[in-house]
Amino acid sequence: MALTAGIVGLPNVGKSTLFNAITQAGAEAANYPFATIDPNVGIVEVPDERLDKLTELVKPKKTVPTAFEFTDIAGIVKGASKGEGLGNQFLSHIRQVDAICQVVRCFVDENITHVSGKVDPIDDIEIINLELILADLETVNKRFQRVEKLARQKDKDAVAEHDVLVKIKDGLEEEKPVRALEFTEDQQKVVRGLHLLTSKPTLYVANVSEEEVADPDSNENVQKVREFAAKENAEVIVICARIEEEISELDPEEKEMFLDDLGITESGLDKLIKASYSLLGLATYFTAGEQEVRAWTFRKGIKAPQAAGIIHTDFERGFIRAETVSYEDLVDAGNMAHARERGKVRLEGKDYVVQDGDVIHFRFNV
Repeated sequence: MALTAGIVGLPNVGKSTLFNAITQAGAEAANYPFATIDPNVGIVEVPDERLDKLTELVKPKKTVPTAFEFTDIAGIVKGASKGEGLGNQFLSHIRQVDAICQVVRCFVDENITHVSGKVDPIDDIEIINLELILADLETVNKRFQRVEKLARQKDKDAVAEHDVLVKIKDGLEEEKPVRALEFTEDQQKVVRGLHLLTSKPTLYVANVSEEEVADPDSNENVQKVREFAAKENAEVIVICARIEEEISELDPEEKEMFLDDLGITESGLDKLIKASYSLLGLATYFTAGEQEVRAWTFRKGIKAPQAAGIIHTDFERGFIRAETVSYEDLVDAGNMAHARERGKVRLEGKDYVVQDGDVIHFRFNV
């Protein structure tokens, strides 16, 4: 599943440094705005200890983790919605992603210029959110003019969309992002069709100094970001982008020692990947055989045939059943044969809703 989280932020907050850590792709990280004009796209493995355990149990010829895509989008500046600082390009790149990771500078460093001349994370967040709101307002106003004429003619679909547009317009004019508004299930379908920037799920990435990464709550700026995010029911991930870039160049053993020395158990990057994955309502099921143990990404709530179709369209078209065991039951049993003996392997049909951690063998006939 090609789902993407876009990394956004003002210039010089640590976006491209973080992206380098994510992909080791070497996106240019220079001390001036617009170092990254075209979006860089990188694919990163989703860390999952369950995959390692299944590999131990099954001993396959190869193990394939699931992956997630990040896009590094050039720094937004005040006035981006009006085209300032190549803003139109940046906003169009954001439009193409499924979720937004907003990097916020919470560190003080006199050697790294801040585009506003001071470190103020809430001001930074509000600049970006306002630019996205203004861009959405322009989209909604254009759409509103078309729909209003049809609504006057009592066109049923137009009337329904008109009501949604009024609600969105009122919210945006009060500087509320679309994701903060409440809609019925039918209205949500209309909202999705508008592809608005502020409707995208968002998490905040607080970038701190190397000295603060072990105790981020001692940083006043981090506290401010947490308080702001709480109002939106958004998550905050604390990282030190510079450290993450260093860690990305180490092998697994060195990485573990490095984290121990810093007094942290999990890298900020791993937290970010997991949080982005969760933000989009994604989960993982596994296939496990002698040839391959593999993790597969799926949207929560899908049924077995659609999950099978992620592997191959033939699996969905000719779906018969899914032989399913939960990860916990399989690990507890020690192997698939013992899990069968214990009655933990179930035969699930077309209406089965796949669960995170399911280990599945699909039966199909084409």
